[in-house]
Amino acid sequence: MKRFFCILFFVIVGFQNVGAQNTVRNYVVNYGSANYKGQQLVILRKFHQLGKTKYLAVNSNSLQTLLLDSSAVAVTSSNWSQLNHTFSKTPYFKAISKANAQSFSMQDAGLIHGFPKEQGITLTIDLCPSHKPLDRNIFSSLVMAYAKIEQPVPVALSISGKFLLAHQNNINWLKQLENSGQIKITWINHTFTHYYNPKQPLTDNFLLKPGTNISYEVLELEKALLNNGSIPSVFFRFPGLVSDNMVVQAITGFGLIPIGSDAWLAKGQVANNGSIVLIHGNGNEPLGVQDFIKLLNSNKNKVLKKQWLMYDLGETVKDEFQ
Repeated sequence: MKRFFCILFFVIVGFQNVGAQNTVRNYVVNYGSANYKGQQLVILRKFHQLGKTKYLAVNSNSLQTLLLDSSAVAVTSSNWSQLNHTFSKTPYFKAISKANAQSFSMQDAGLIHGFPKEQGITLTIDLCPSHKPLDRNIFSSLVMAYAKIEQPVPVALSISGKFLLAHQNNINWLKQLENSGQIKITWINHTFTHYYNPKQPLTDNFLLKPGTNISYEVLELEKALLNNGSIPSVFFRFPGLVSDNMVVQAITGFGLIPIGSDAWLAKGQVANNGSIVLIHGNGNEPLGVQDFIKLLNSNKNKVLKKQWLMYDLGETVKDEFQ
C-alpha cells in the first residue's frame, strides 16, 4: 500500500511539473523584426514556455499572428517608432494609423467597416464576463448554413479573461469545432477583467475607470489565451466600445488594432455588405442572437449562391489597406 501511494505521489508531482513548465512565464512586450520563410514579421512579445524562449509575431502583410521558437528565427531588436517608419506601407501599420486617426470618439473608435466590395459580413462575437454559458446556437447555425459553402466558417471572438477562465468547457467545445475544420477562430483581446459598473458614467467606466492598469488588462488576456493553447490576434475590442484618445493610443502602442462595429444588432443597427457585425455570445444578449439568426435565414438563398459570405477579420482588414 505504501508503494502505491508513493507511485501516486510521484505521478501527481510529475503532472504538476508538466503543467508548470507549460505555463507562460516572463511575458513581456518585445519589439523587433524578422524574416521567416519569406514572411516579413513584426515581433510583438517575448516569453518562456516549455523551457524555451518564444516570440509572438505578426505578418505585417497578412495580419496573421504566429509563435516562433527563438532558435528558429533571427530577430533584429527595434522600437515601435522605428518599426512604424520601416513598415508604414504595410496593411498592419496602415490599419493602426487609421485607428489612431479615429481615436477621438468616446464610443466605437477604431475600424468599424470592412472592404466595401465584400458580398457578406465579418462576424464578431463578444464574450464578456457572464455567469451564463456560451450561446452555442450561434455556432451551430453558422456551421449548418455554410456546411457546403464555406468551411471553415471564420468567426472573430472578442474574449475576456474572466469568461475564458469561467467557461473552459465551452472554450474546449469551440476549439473542437475549430480542430474539426468547421470554424476558424480569430481571438480578439477584450481585456482580462472587462470592468463595468452600470452606476458609473462612461467617462469613468470600462477602461476609462481611473487607475486601470492597461498593461495588465492586455497582457494577462494574451497570456491566458496562450496558456489555453490559442494564439492571440493583433485585434482589440474595447469593452462597451468605450475609449478615449489616450486609451486608443495606449492600445495601439501594444501593437493592437482596435475593432469597433457598424452593426451592433441588438441596438437595431443594420448589417450591410462589408459590415463588422457585433453580437454577444455570452448568454446576456438573446435579442442580438435572434436578430443574427434572422439575418442568416433572410440571406439563405444568397448564401447558397455564395453571394453572402462570412469574412475572416484579418482578411477584411488586410484587403482594406492593401
